[in-house]
Amino acid sequence: MPEILIQNADTILTMDDEARVLQGADLLIRDGVVAAVGQGLQTTGDVVSGRGCVVTPGLVNTHHHLYQNLTRAVPGAQDALLFGWLQRLYPIWGRFGPDEMFVSAQLGLVELALSGCTLSSDHLYLYPNGSRLEDTIHAAAEVGLRFQPTRGAMSIGESDGGLPPDALVEQEEAILKDMIRVVDAFHDPAEGSMCRVGLAPCSPFSVSRELMRDTALLARDKGVMLHTHLAENEEDIAYSEAQFGCRPGQYAEDLGWTGDDVWHAHCVKLNVTEIDLFARTRTGVSHCPCSNCRLGSGIAPVRQMRDAGVPVGLGVDGSASNDSANLIGEARQTMLLQRVANGADAMSGYEALEIATRGGADILGRPDCGRLSAGKRADIAVWDTTGVASSGSWDPAALLLSGPTQVKHLFVEGRQIVRSGEITTLDLPKLLQRHGTLAQNLMQG
Repeated sequence: MPEILIQNADTILTMDDEARVLQGADLLIRDGVVAAVGQGLQTTGDVVSGRGCVVTPGLVNTHHHLYQNLTRAVPGAQDALLFGWLQRLYPIWGRFGPDEMFVSAQLGLVELALSGCTLSSDHLYLYPNGSRLEDTIHAAAEVGLRFQPTRGAMSIGESDGGLPPDALVEQEEAILKDMIRVVDAFHDPAEGSMCRVGLAPCSPFSVSRELMRDTALLARDKGVMLHTHLAENEEDIAYSEAQFGCRPGQYAEDLGWTGDDVWHAHCVKLNVTEIDLFARTRTGVSHCPCSNCRLGSGIAPVRQMRDAGVPVGLGVDGSASNDSANLIGEARQTMLLQRVANGADAMSGYEALEIATRGGADILGRPDCGRLSAGKRADIAVWDTTGVASSGSWDPAALLLSGPTQVKHLFVEGRQIVRSGEITTLDLPKLLQRHGTLAQNLMQG
C-alpha cells in the first residue's frame, strides 16, 4: 500500500493526548497507521489535498442494529413507545433470513461511512431462518469498515413472560455454544484488528439472570467485551424493579456486568448512585440521542456522567428507532440535548466530537483508534468546509455548529473507502436495488 499524504489541511483536530488542534497541517499515512502529523511533511506516494477541509479521526459508532435498515418508518411503530414498538416489529423481523441480514448490514455501514464513521459495533440479537452473525461480518469486510459485531441473544419469549415472540428466542445452551463458535472463528484481538467479537444478551427483559451471568463468565474466559441495553426508559426501570427487586445498575453489578470490558446502551435513566457505580468501575455507556428522542425515552444525563468520569461514546442505534444512521448528526444532537437539559454552556461542539471519536474508541477497547497521532490506526475523516453547510462560519472547525453532514474523503486502515463523497468499495446503485427488492418483499408479507 503506497504512502498517502493529506496535505495542507485547514485544520486537523487530532483528539490526541494533548488535544492538539493544528492549522495548515499535513498527515502522513503509511502501512495502515498514522506515520506523522505536522507541517511540511513530504511523501513519494499519493497526495490528497486538505485545502478547505477539516480533518478528524474517523467517528466511532458504539451501538447499532444493522438489520433494522430494512424496517424504517414502519406504520404502527412510528409513534410507539419502546415496548409497543418492539411488539409491532418482532413479527416482521421474524421473516428475515441471511440475505436480509447481509444486505441491510452493507447498506447501514455505507450510510455510516458517508457520515464519517470508520469503526462500528453492531448488536444482532435475533437469528431467524438460518441467519448467523457472520452474515454481518462478511458484509462489513466488503464495505471496508472496522467492525465490532456482538453475538446477541433472546431466550425468554412471550409464553415465559418475556416480550419477544417464542419463535424468535433461542435455547440458552445453544446460545452459549454459538457464542463460543463465533468468538473462536472471527475474533481478532490484535492491535489494528478489523474485527473483534463481543457477547451481548439483548436486555434484562428478554434473557434470564442465568444467561447474563454465564455470558459474563464466558466473555472473561475468552477475553472479549460485553454489551447490552440498560435503563433505557421508565418501562425498563419498572420492569427491573418488579422482576428483580432492584434498579438496573444494581442488577448489572450483581451479575458481573460492570467493568472496563462492559458497555451499556442508552442508560437514559441512570440515577446518581448508578452513575457513581459506572464511574468507579469504568463501565462504558453508548449514548444514542436521536433514538432516545424518537422513542420518547428522555435525555440521558451525559453531562453528569462525563463529570463523574463515566466513559461515554455515541451510537446511532437501530434504523427502526432512529430512521437514520448519521453519526456526525448524533454528535450534534448530543451537544444540543445537553444544552437543553443543562444550559447553552453545558457542552461544546469540540467535546461532543471528542465523545464521537476518542470516547467511542475507548469504550470499545480500541485506544489504537479515535485519535490522530503517530502509531495510531489511519482511520481518518476529511470534511469539506467550503460548501453551503459551512458558509458564513467564522470557525469552520466547529463542525457541529455549522458544517457538512457527509464526508468528502474517508480512510480506514489507510484504505480510502470514500472519495469525493462516493463509496469506493461497492456498487451502491446495485446494492440499493437489491435492498429495495428485499424491503418490498417484507412489506408484502
